[in-house]
Amino acid sequence: MKDFDVMVLGSGSGAMIASNAVSRGMHVALIEARYMGGTCLNTGCIPSKMLIYTADLVRTIELARALGVKARVEEIEFKAIMDRMRRQIKEDRLGIERSTENIPNLTLYRGLGEFTSDYTVKVSGETMRADNIFIVTGTRPMIPPIKGLSEVEYLTNETVLDLDNQPRSMIIIGGGYIAVEYGHFFSSMGTDVTIVEMMPRLVSQEEPEISELLEKEMSRWMKILTGNRVVEVRDRGKLKEVIAEDDRTGEKRTLSAEAIMVAVGRVPNSDILKPEKTGVETDSRGFIKVNEYLETSKERIWAFGDAIGKAMFKHVANYEAEVAWHNFEHGTHNHKTRADYSAIPHAVYGYPQIASVGLTENQAKEKGIEILVGKHYYRDTAKGVAMGEQNGFFKVIVEKKTDRLLGGHIIGPYAPELIQEVINAMSSGDRTYLPIIEGLHIHPALPEVVQWAFGTLRETAT
Repeated sequence: MKDFDVMVLGSGSGAMIASNAVSRGMHVALIEARYMGGTCLNTGCIPSKMLIYTADLVRTIELARALGVKARVEEIEFKAIMDRMRRQIKEDRLGIERSTENIPNLTLYRGLGEFTSDYTVKVSGETMRADNIFIVTGTRPMIPPIKGLSEVEYLTNETVLDLDNQPRSMIIIGGGYIAVEYGHFFSSMGTDVTIVEMMPRLVSQEEPEISELLEKEMSRWMKILTGNRVVEVRDRGKLKEVIAEDDRTGEKRTLSAEAIMVAVGRVPNSDILKPEKTGVETDSRGFIKVNEYLETSKERIWAFGDAIGKAMFKHVANYEAEVAWHNFEHGTHNHKTRADYSAIPHAVYGYPQIASVGLTENQAKEKGIEILVGKHYYRDTAKGVAMGEQNGFFKVIVEKKTDRLLGGHIIGPYAPELIQEVINAMSSGDRTYLPIIEGLHIHPALPEVVQWAFGTLRETAT
């Protein structure tokens, strides 16, 4: 049995830990069950955004007529779009693999890791032990127990990337981030898309008015059924049937499509890892339990990323890697760092785009915070008028007594870029909105929609 100073399970953000450890002369075991680079590179953020960018171009061309530009999409080469994405992902993945092959003191193990006893893992028939372990094993698509689903071929966010032929019609089960983004992609390619979501609204974690506008806008391109639960799936030869039940009326409807995509959430890989064999506890959903320092219930074992189920975004996992490494190096000297999730941003690349950071209005009220809320529309800025953007807006939540920024939420063009100055203000200094309103903003430019929202701050009903 081989012994290591550090063992890292997962080569996504876990690679940051492996790199730090090797640079300090430690002997490191890096274990990867599937693809080097983790979920983001291979089946998540990067391939999906490569596809979605083409969707954005299609929609821009289609809507250009409103601005006096008569243009049209002559042809969509679906396989070429998919091949471009796959080539780039393969190239990036191979680059990572080559870079790890000859690193001194780093041993790469390919295969599913499973704990067999304290600090001991078995991979592809080999057993190894480490003094310090970092669990970064990520998640996989959740497959709900829908009647008939196991007997029908369906797509997930992983298998959809293997498509060469474009489905003429698709039913997406789920209404979260993945469903919205792939609904946008396939509908822009010309697929007849239907989204079926059991919750009363799309992306239900967002502000209600943002969800409402998203559904209104995306309904121009596809059919969206919220408040509908899929109760059965059937194979009908070339078509597949989905039976959806309306939660409000109990009415059932039958939908048909060439393809079904399941996008109802993620589940952790702890059932494969068996962390309980080394004394690491999981919660009721199977996510690894950690404290504010990202320490598990077992001394000298840390966990972060999607495996802990807190904020499942790549940028969060990278941040958590820094926190975990710091606490590994300095924890014995009482210089631990707490993971701070108060200003965690995210984006949804639908059409329109969404970006959010911090608390929603309701979350702030539930915490008993006295707040002010501001909202400003793109159409009330010069650049918004120039773009013909009628409905997009920025909403901000501020603590009344301190001017401290609590949350910001945007729906509209370039939302992920526009949210950044709010993120920066929430993450530095006294965390108030004053730097945003005092800083000069280029006129006319879209960041004015953020700045001017603070001029509309008002009390809201509790």
